[in-house]
Amino acid sequence: MERYWEARWDYAEPYRQKIVPYPNVHLSFGGGGRADVNGVCSGYQIKVLEGRGQVFGVAFRPGCFRPFLGASVSTITDCVVPATEVFGPDLPTTLDAPTVDAFLLKHLPDDDPRVRQAAAAVELVAKDKAVTRVERLAGELGLSMRGLQRLFAEYVGIGPKWVIRRYRLHDVTARMAAGGVIDWAALSADLGYADQGHFIRDFKSMFGEPPTLYAQRY
Repeated sequence: MERYWEARWDYAEPYRQKIVPYPNVHLSFGGGGRADVNGVCSGYQIKVLEGRGQVFGVAFRPGCFRPFLGASVSTITDCVVPATEVFGPDLPTTLDAPTVDAFLLKHLPDDDPRVRQAAAAVELVAKDKAVTRVERLAGELGLSMRGLQRLFAEYVGIGPKWVIRRYRLHDVTARMAAGGVIDWAALSADLGYADQGHFIRDFKSMFGEPPTLYAQRY
């Protein structure tokens, strides 16, 4: 597990909440006893929140959900699956960290060394800003390009190129938050893009708006 999270809302009018993805699979518990497994999303989502409600969730570390699922994590990418299909019917009804901890420990699968390899690969991308290309990541891990693609499809649920792009764009938003003038052309080159247009296209597909507008608003 990477973390627990909780969202609560109380809106008199419907509110459109934008959610920007990371390569995590989530187990979420909503109202009415509903529980879902949310696969990795390849793009941003808009959730319409209305009335009063709450969701309690678990974010699994990237690369670590494969043993729970018992299948390639790419099979649930961009999908929401009833949690009973993965964990069976005895889902917890008391939604707090100790209860969910105990439930997950009860369903803890056998050790899989490739989980550690996949988790380490995503961690490397997240921490090393110099990783901007799939070829470099494969070399750092001692894997062929095909082997890296298979590892990510099976354990992460989405390709290494997408994961690299996601974390490097996170670095961009961190620079925006720090303030100051950004040279977009130079930044695009630093991130490994052939030109500024490709960078803008990727940013918009991930965040739902061009980087200049995002910078102005945030």
